[in-house]
Amino acid sequence: MKTITLKIADERLLKLEATATNMGVSVEKLLLMGVEAVVNQPEVSFPNAMAYVLKKNTKLYKRLQ
Repeated sequence: MKTITLKIADERLLKLEATATNMGVSVEKLLLMGVEAVVNQPEVSFPNAMAYVLKKNTKLYKRLQ
């Protein structure tokens, strides 16, 4: 298993942490859920995959804004 590191704005991280807490999962688990949603898509074009993920996670993204 590999480890990745990313930079995220402090205010975005606070919202991500709050969302994870509200969902009862860790920040890592929440991020992995997003990654899984993208990589488990059937072979489709990137724009279609992006549209699907954005639609599926609309409520989450609104909470993170």
